[in-house]
Amino acid sequence: MQQKLWDLGVRRAEHDEVISTLIEEDYLNEERFAKAFAGGKFRMKEWGRKKIYYALKEKKVSEYSIKKAMKEIDDEDYKKILSELAEKKYDSLKGEQYLVRKKKTMDYLLQKGYEPDLVTKVVGELSEK
Repeated sequence: MQQKLWDLGVRRAEHDEVISTLIEEDYLNEERFAKAFAGGKFRMKEWGRKKIYYALKEKKVSEYSIKKAMKEIDDEDYKKILSELAEKKYDSLKGEQYLVRKKKTMDYLLQKGYEPDLVTKVVGELSEK
């Protein structure tokens, strides 16, 4: 918000006053932003919790708001999306050797921000099929 105020040419002395007014009027709400951001990145881009967490940290969102946002992601949906992504990636690598296929699938899911223990479990189940 401060960067936007600088871009609009608002003097530094007025920044605190403007920001406090926006918070009082509930135009700025960190918790609401964190929930919307986490939900959107999970549903639209299918990011994992770790990637969402670090993206919110980068935006200087408080730990409390991040925890609230993470609770908004349903565990069943999370595991379902993870399984679908793993299956899609694993199937797209049919020409590869078994271990290469497994490694590339795991790397892809880790890059998407999913937890290593969940990724290992899902890819292990896929490779057994």
